[in-house]
Amino acid sequence: MENSLKKLINGNDVRGVAIEGVKDEAVNLTPKVALKLGLGFSRWLSDKTSKDIKDLKIAIGRDSRISGDNLKDSLSKGILSMGAEIFDCSLASTPAMFMTTVLEGYNFDGAIMVTASHLPFNRNGFKFFTKDGGIEKEDLKQIVALAAEEINLVSLAKGELKEIDFISEYSKVLVEKIREGVDSKINKDEPLKGFKVILDAGNGAGGFFSDKVLKPLGADTKGSQFLNPDGRFPNHIPNPENKEAMDSIRKVVLQNKADLGIIFDTDVDRAAVVDSLGNEINRNKLIALISSIILEEHPGTTVVTDSITSEGLKEFIEKKCCGKHHRFKRGYKNVINEAIRLNSEGEESCIAIETSGHAALKENYFLDDGAYLVAKILIKMARMKEESGKNLSELIEDLKEAKVSTEYRMKIKCENFKEYGNDILEDLKKYCELKKGWSFEVPNYEGVRVKCDGENGGGWFLVRLSLHDPVIPINIETDTKEGENFIVSKLYDLFKKYDCLDIDALQK
Repeated sequence: MENSLKKLINGNDVRGVAIEGVKDEAVNLTPKVALKLGLGFSRWLSDKTSKDIKDLKIAIGRDSRISGDNLKDSLSKGILSMGAEIFDCSLASTPAMFMTTVLEGYNFDGAIMVTASHLPFNRNGFKFFTKDGGIEKEDLKQIVALAAEEINLVSLAKGELKEIDFISEYSKVLVEKIREGVDSKINKDEPLKGFKVILDAGNGAGGFFSDKVLKPLGADTKGSQFLNPDGRFPNHIPNPENKEAMDSIRKVVLQNKADLGIIFDTDVDRAAVVDSLGNEINRNKLIALISSIILEEHPGTTVVTDSITSEGLKEFIEKKCCGKHHRFKRGYKNVINEAIRLNSEGEESCIAIETSGHAALKENYFLDDGAYLVAKILIKMARMKEESGKNLSELIEDLKEAKVSTEYRMKIKCENFKEYGNDILEDLKKYCELKKGWSFEVPNYEGVRVKCDGENGGGWFLVRLSLHDPVIPINIETDTKEGENFIVSKLYDLFKKYDCLDIDALQK
């Protein structure tokens, strides 16, 4: 049992196939597994908090996936059978579930969100929280080990289940945050009055933001789309990195002449926006936008990002905004933990953000919260209009962007893929040392990142080993297609000798 549960560990979360019907994908996240993980989490949380299990209060919520209710009910059954008290939040966001552990009047001991973020409809998973935030991978391993043990439940006390509408409470926090942040001299209660703001929730859990946050603040939300939860995701994948999703919100912003478009991922821990001209503000642009806002509030603070951010972004943060850019490893938990580490060592870091849209602010428990990120952007938008008549895009007009930005993914076709991949990276370092016009980025915390002069590709590239999958991604940014082709051809010359490396992407 323990080995099968271990296979569901994906970083800090549980992820698996929960619905039959997709070719070659066997169901491995079943109600029985959920029940066992409920038992394991209860026991682990009891040990962590030094509380008797019957004194624990645990919140559970889910996103819109069609497997969500069954898995949530089974998780609850496992926890209740141990004697703990359950607070069923029903449809919720991942950040809201964490907030159940810290918001005054709730202060639950732990929380679980049933979600698989932007993954396909047949997948699902669990994110676990304590008052300290999302659990670490080592914590999850302990939960899985406890879940695998056989327990006699007959003699245990049964806990109580209560249903609560927590998403409404969470929304009130956001509404008050925006009111206080704008501090409008024109309309204190409705600081977004006169703004047209369109939301695309992608049929995920984020539809609440329209009725419970934007409308109470006075915003006109007509034209918002896909607000109703539907775990089949019939319109587009709820993912701010997905081209179809961004094209969809961009189109509706222009059609409705909106001031801002907002798009969330399925469980609302990520977000992106579109400005009034239809310009997508995601990835490097989103990091630049929120960095400019945070650096105005906290001059000189360190902005921690993942490894694939651009040279133009670094220049924008350090020269335009007078901050410090600390480019770290891929993975939202990595950048969050690095920002926390820097603060603990005396270096102020008020924001950790990954290119995918996970943004965590020090002022908000270093919680990656797409709705809170959008709240900060809405505050700035309203204040700019009231104070100067300017718009958000003017904040990032000095951001330099490469004309060519491409990611290639090479699959490793052998069982010991991590060892094989690391050997390739070591060979790549030796290879790059001999290449004229190529120099290593220093400092660098992940993979091999190389700067290329104008005669040898221009721009930069990063080759790294995926965090969880048997894949070596290559990110390349240059100002010309010829420069990209030059870099790809030189990398191809090295990678073609590896029998277990699929280089079809480079050949194409």
